[in-house]
Amino acid sequence: MGRWVGWKPGLIFPGLLLCAGLASLGFLLAEIPFIQDHLHVGALLLVILLGMAIRSFVPLPSLVAPGIRLAQRPILRWAVAGLGFRLSFRELVSIGAPALAVVTLSTTIALLFGWWIAPKLGVREKLGLLLGIGGAICGASAIVAADSVVRGAKRDVAAALAIITLLGTVGIFLYPILGAAAGMNDFLFGVWDGASLHEMAQVVAAGFAVNEEAARVATVVKLARIALLAPVVLALGWWMRRHHQPAGKAHVSPVPWFLVLFILFAIVNSTSWIPPHVLDFIRRADLWLLCVGMAGVGLQTGFADLRNAGAAPIVAGALQWIVLSSLSFALAAWLCK
Repeated sequence: MGRWVGWKPGLIFPGLLLCAGLASLGFLLAEIPFIQDHLHVGALLLVILLGMAIRSFVPLPSLVAPGIRLAQRPILRWAVAGLGFRLSFRELVSIGAPALAVVTLSTTIALLFGWWIAPKLGVREKLGLLLGIGGAICGASAIVAADSVVRGAKRDVAAALAIITLLGTVGIFLYPILGAAAGMNDFLFGVWDGASLHEMAQVVAAGFAVNEEAARVATVVKLARIALLAPVVLALGWWMRRHHQPAGKAHVSPVPWFLVLFILFAIVNSTSWIPPHVLDFIRRADLWLLCVGMAGVGLQTGFADLRNAGAAPIVAGALQWIVLSSLSFALAAWLCK
């Protein structure tokens, strides 16, 4: 949060206004009966589509970049924390306990596979490390945290971010279709979604594309997965130094602040302190904040970003995702009956 302190409103206002406008438009479109009854597309998915369309076909001025980044990171994380108001603490524990084994096993195996397959395909070492940790744990956040240790070239970071972001965005559209085709119930879909999609934003969007219950489960599972980031980055730094490779100091919080807030909000929601009409307002406002964050994600996602990455890193990222997705589904179907 500290890096946002001291920002001038004039710098963030244009991009933030653009994201808020897209969020409001997506919110309104999702209320149209035709879209609800025939297209079955929710506000979050609509907002991402609008953002991607603008990014792909309209040149964005540089003055909107700070506000878009603010929406994509801090605002989105506050909105994710606010999802705790949709859960009770008892539900949180019941979801997290069986899913923890799925997340730990599938993430560990996918991480090791990603780091193994990248050099086999000729991917540069540091790009392979960043790509592997981003695909296994939490997308862009994991890549940025791991780069504090890996110290990759700017092109490696940019390529890893583009590949992971775009693969996960494909997953937003693909997962609900696969979930319906496989006959998954809401709980199973939520565990699979949270355990295998890349970014928190993508997990939430895919979950809400099914229903609120799937999104709640997916959010809890994804937060458990994000908690693995700190130990993995610290272990990576130790491994690099042990093998006489230069490694920076890890810049990653042991426990993400929005995970703590999520749990606190779930505890508050378990009480009767908040009147029902106020709670309904909080949940609807939080959904709008999620839309603002999703607008930031969409406005930074364009298929043209893959041009400079090359085929090998894309294949490596896709193969790791297939392993993670398949393994997490198999484990969830076995352990989360």
